[in-house]
Amino acid sequence: MDKEKIIKKIKARARNNRIPCKKVLQIAAEENITPKAIGKILNENSIKIVTCQLGCFQ
Repeated sequence: MDKEKIIKKIKARARNNRIPCKKVLQIAAEENITPKAIGKILNENSIKIVTCQLGCFQ
C-alpha cells in the first residue's frame, strides 16, 4: 500500500476536509485496501466522511 498515493487521491476528491463515503469506498477498491485501513488514514489526516451509505465509518 502506497499511503502517500492514497492520501493524494483522498485530498483530490475531498472538499473542506470532508469526503463522501462512496468516494472513500471507490478509493479503497482502486488501491485494494479495506475500508478499515482507509478509515485509519482518514482519521490520521483529520478528514471526515459524509453521507455514509452503509454505516461502515461511524
